[in-house]
Amino acid sequence: MSKHFPPAIVAMAIAMAAGGAAAQTAANTSAPAFDKGSAHGFPHKPLRIIVTAIAGSAPDVRVRQVAPKLAEGLGQIVIVENRPGANGTIAAQLAARAQPDGHTLISALVNNAINDLLHPQSCCRLNHELLPVAHFSLSPLVMVIHPSVPANNLQDYLKLAKARPGALTYASAGPGSITQLLGEWIKLKGGVNVLDVPYKSVGAEMPDLLGGQIKTGYLVASAIAAHVQSGKLRGLAVSGRTRLPIIREVPTTAEAGLPGVEASAWSGYFVPAGVPHAIIQRLNQELVRAFTSPEIRELATSTGTEVVGGRPEAFAAFIRSEIAKWGGIIREAGIRPQ
Repeated sequence: MSKHFPPAIVAMAIAMAAGGAAAQTAANTSAPAFDKGSAHGFPHKPLRIIVTAIAGSAPDVRVRQVAPKLAEGLGQIVIVENRPGANGTIAAQLAARAQPDGHTLISALVNNAINDLLHPQSCCRLNHELLPVAHFSLSPLVMVIHPSVPANNLQDYLKLAKARPGALTYASAGPGSITQLLGEWIKLKGGVNVLDVPYKSVGAEMPDLLGGQIKTGYLVASAIAAHVQSGKLRGLAVSGRTRLPIIREVPTTAEAGLPGVEASAWSGYFVPAGVPHAIIQRLNQELVRAFTSPEIRELATSTGTEVVGGRPEAFAAFIRSEIAKWGGIIREAGIRPQ
């Protein structure tokens, strides 16, 4: 009997098998010459996508969903390589040092942009040593509370926090994380004092949040939707411009009374500086085609994620706006690198 596997599993299998095949291809095929001022002759060898997260994580699975479609469009093997650590800096350094021929990409996250503010390193800054190719996804963070907190909406929560300074807590993924920055932004906008309780990674707070030891969390919708629907957590606000289909009952921050407070876990693809413009355009074309395929778009939407796409120039402008926004919050909140 034949078996049908989910697309994500198929993608992971292809990417894992690619390692050995890539070595054989390199051994048996001589690379043709190509015009570095154009995309002619590109690609002439397997491509590599460096991932900032561990294998099996949400960012990794999304890359492995895209990789087979990119391989199909370019007619070359695409290898997925996980290089987690240092909040994305290890992967960024490796990608920035790669040969600027378009065969090495990095799937970077919002963490990398925040790193550029807190730990500026001239080796691997987004929009500088790493050039944007395509904006993949936006996942707005959702503010949730334990149901023991006597607040039915965000304004109730802020009133409670003002009446009891320092009594409420929120979980973050540590200093400089997107969750900490959003938590501090809401404190600034609401004029409240809520205690930051840092955890080692995103999602590590979930047992304590469900148990009521931590009162507030900021997580992507896929992590909390089932708990909100079951009543184990209460959704107060989606930090995006629109409500999310999987938790449609939860208002946006603007609707809840904090307009302008928007924070998303985003991802996108970059190449080392020096890659010819024509090759960046070719990669953008094939990546956007992969992003907008019905199966990838449906998988993203079902988890509260928006597929963006668009041109490299639009992605570069988005990154500039993110760096300006978070830079202001970091300065106003007095956040220091650790």
